[in-house]
Amino acid sequence: MKNIVLLGSTGSIGTQTLDVVRHYKNDFRVTALAAASNIERLEEQIREFKPKLAVVYREDKAKELREKISDLSVEVLAGMDGLLTAAVEPSADIVLTAVVGMIGIRPTIAAIEAGKDIALANKETLVTAGHLIMPLAKERGVKILPVDSEHSAIFQSLQGENRGQIHKILLTASGGPFRGKSLNDLASVQVEDALKHPNWVMGRKITIDSATMVNKGLEVIEARWLFDVGLDKIQVVVHPESVVHSAVEFEDSAVIAQLGTPDMRLPIQYALFYPDRKPLSGEWLDLFKLGTLHFEAPDLEVFKGLKLAYEALEIGGSMTTVFNAANERAVAKFLDRKIKFLDIPEIIGEAMEKHTAIKSPSLEEILDTEKAAYEFIESRW
Repeated sequence: MKNIVLLGSTGSIGTQTLDVVRHYKNDFRVTALAAASNIERLEEQIREFKPKLAVVYREDKAKELREKISDLSVEVLAGMDGLLTAAVEPSADIVLTAVVGMIGIRPTIAAIEAGKDIALANKETLVTAGHLIMPLAKERGVKILPVDSEHSAIFQSLQGENRGQIHKILLTASGGPFRGKSLNDLASVQVEDALKHPNWVMGRKITIDSATMVNKGLEVIEARWLFDVGLDKIQVVVHPESVVHSAVEFEDSAVIAQLGTPDMRLPIQYALFYPDRKPLSGEWLDLFKLGTLHFEAPDLEVFKGLKLAYEALEIGGSMTTVFNAANERAVAKFLDRKIKFLDIPEIIGEAMEKHTAIKSPSLEEILDTEKAAYEFIESRW
């Protein structure tokens, strides 16, 4: 039986992870759960999965949870200290990090230092600190198992292959709800429009990121670190059916891809059982029913967020932190209806222009850069 720590248990990835655990209850034990503030759902999870430890990031909510589960022998901690304690829970074999934002960096580092394998669903960890995370994981002999569907597809396509013979990573994108739209079309986009993803059911923030294609930009940066390739070897391919989750082209021109229905439980389950595969309930891919697949190049003039991601990665260092932090704050403002949809890439671009990149930032410099980006945006927008 494998012991799991789940950071971000009440979000989309977290709840689907627990679906997998529920289905394979004889294979997994949940030893710690962590959430930001949704204590109603967290209480339900605690009563079902009976972890040793629960963490709520907000102290007031942690106090409330302690009262709700006072009949149980579950320790409840709060804040970053609580996340760090959960990340190094002694009996844990693997830590699945599904928290949103740069809050995931320190717990991930702590878990790696404690020798825990990482099932990674927190984009910001590699986007901002890939130069710290990947060498540390190698040094400690820890596996970084991608949970994101595209990176999981690349990881699966590379099994048994020589990574030194990669010619190109083909990173697929659905194109989101606004594929084929013009800038004029996007000028009047409302929050409700951007939250209608055609294929995937995801959290609000990542759904907006998909609509702007910033999410694909973040994935390009992630792929650079996960698979140790340069920007010139990563190509984004818009694929509206979301069936080819990504592919790898090798030096001999062969392309190996991973296909499947758009179900996040597949990459979650693959990471948790790796290197084994187990049956997955639900709809399976039917190629006869599907009939055709379509592929096209992304429009970088309309989806400027993706273009800015390329620029951030090319500059490198702390610039990717600015890209990520500016997007995070801009999306929050859009969801709060304080800015327009097309203001999101404008805010990112302005924050990047303001910043002078640090070549190889420390964790402290990364966090300082994030703070400075937030302050700049608040002063400007």
